[in-house]
Amino acid sequence: MLRRALIALVAVAPAALPAASLAYDIKPKAPETAFSKKARPDILGISADSSAAAARTVLESSFKGRGKADIQEQKFGGSALSYTAAMVFTLPSDPKQTGEVLSSSFSSPASANLVYFVDRNLTFAQDQQPSKAEMVKQVMDKYGAPTIVGNQHLYYFYRAGSIMSVGAKYKEAAALEAVDRPLDPKTALKLNDSNGRGSCVAMVKRSLEKEKNLTALLDEAKGANCDGALSVELTPGATPDRVGKAQFTLLDFKRMISAAKIDADALAAEQTQRNPLPKATAPKL
Repeated sequence: MLRRALIALVAVAPAALPAASLAYDIKPKAPETAFSKKARPDILGISADSSAAAARTVLESSFKGRGKADIQEQKFGGSALSYTAAMVFTLPSDPKQTGEVLSSSFSSPASANLVYFVDRNLTFAQDQQPSKAEMVKQVMDKYGAPTIVGNQHLYYFYRAGSIMSVGAKYKEAAALEAVDRPLDPKTALKLNDSNGRGSCVAMVKRSLEKEKNLTALLDEAKGANCDGALSVELTPGATPDRVGKAQFTLLDFKRMISAAKIDADALAAEQTQRNPLPKATAPKL
């Protein structure tokens, strides 16, 4: 489905391209990110620092000898430049094997081909389901105290390079107790902007329902009252104290907005180079 989701930029066979288009030279510009050196979460080693090439190295090493890979390439505008726009690595689950799907999406070469979306889904074999307490501990050991907990989620929202705080103070015991309860409405409201809009909880949910390309996600990114999000969902397993599925999602809203602007400018420049305006001037009268 992700293959169909990616928007295909206009691609022209190299033989049919003007010489200027074939020679088009992109000067990459790094887009902004929601994360900082002190608050830079990763999923299986893929963080805001990761380019498509770096992420591919990590994933090929992790999935080596198991599962299958779907590497999705695109052309940049009408040029001959090709780049990795998305990757999906899949290990099917069965009664004796924990399944895994890891998908990621990347900006164009103009914006340094960096990650803006990562999603990891684990489906645990029944006899391998970890305890909910163990999973909450591992999540908090790695990512710290979450912004808000509830509805089987631990949410981390980022603004100005740091994890946002809306007054709730979670230690492991408190997070474990809260994870299966509904989100506290008073705490959740503090995630909205002054006009009562932009809830990052809603933006994460809507983003997961959309196609994972910049065009589809841009409105959600612009509407979010945060710069980025890390969502961890723990679905109960065979018993309520066990985890049957775990989903980790990283969304860099700030990067989406910045990369979309850089990519649009670069595509406009490439289009101008392929179709330059006439240089003729009106004669003197």
